Amino acid sequence: MTAVDVREIREVESAALAWLSAHRGDFALGDDTLTTEGPVDSTWKPLGELAQVCSTVRLHTPPSDPLHDRAAELLDFAWRQTDHGELFLSLQRLEPFAAYPLEVYSVFTAAGLRHPGYEAAAATVARSRGWRLTEQKPTRRLGLLRAERRSGIQRPEDPAQALRATWLGGLAEPWAFERSAGYSLTHVVFHLTDWGHDPHGVPPDLAGYLADWLPPWLDTCLDAGMWDLSCELLAVAAGLPDPPEPALLRDSWPRIAAACYDSGALPEEEPERGADGSRGPEPDFLHCYHSTLTATFAAAVTLARLTGGGGRDGHRAGAPLRRHGGQGVPR
Repeated sequence: MTAVDVREIREVESAALAWLSAHRGDFALGDDTLTTEGPVDSTWKPLGELAQVCSTVRLHTPPSDPLHDRAAELLDFAWRQTDHGELFLSLQRLEPFAAYPLEVYSVFTAAGLRHPGYEAAAATVARSRGWRLTEQKPTRRLGLLRAERRSGIQRPEDPAQALRATWLGGLAEPWAFERSAGYSLTHVVFHLTDWGHDPHGVPPDLAGYLADWLPPWLDTCLDAGMWDLSCELLAVAAGLPDPPEPALLRDSWPRIAAACYDSGALPEEEPERGADGSRGPEPDFLHCYHSTLTATFAAAVTLARLTGGGGRDGHRAGAPLRRHGGQGVPR
């Protein structure tokens, strides 16, 4: 039986991280960052996702690994873009009941990067009825509760209620799987496992359901050339209590590797090919940054699982943080 090609997964991660590093300027926050009409999905969202993935890579690689340093540099870049957390306080004053500032900020707290002033202001708002009664989809609510806990905000709301109202938590009929359900279920697992750090955060009934049905869902997405969602499903497979089946990894990762451009970028979906079989130029930043991030993330958690790293002890792999003025800076 052919073994899983760890080197191939590593090459995908390394090339994707190199692309992210080369395009770090595209993640920079612009002049419209602090406007109520600002395009959050093309400013704060990409920056927060970059920070989340780089935090995960950093935690899953030893300081001696070049990928550790590259991830730490990008994480530090992302933190500096927020003016070391000061912009979160400005956002909180501008939109006190907006959830996205806390969601993005919590990514940095997981890496030891904090802004006490923002946390105090956010905690004040979180105690209000307006915050508690804000209507949100269950998957978003579950993520926000995780963000609160990451940021030191303690409220009595039970995450289990939000979990069981999600597509995955309610154990929807497996044949009802489609794109939106796929993205919902992957993020439910990311929230439950703290982005791959705690595989045992997935309840047994959900873990069994995913063990049965994730392989055919993944195969369907791969056949459809849905590379972004495929990588998210691979990250889920690596984050479950039981490690993924070798056959699943052997079948999936060569297809992901083949879908990547020479630059390391991965398109969200397989582009239409020309008459000569070529697929044209690399997509622009907004159409491949997220899938390139998910490829990096999926590779990091998969390799950690295959080599025995990651999980709750994954934090030990990261370099210690220097404390300065109440804020941590990766070495």
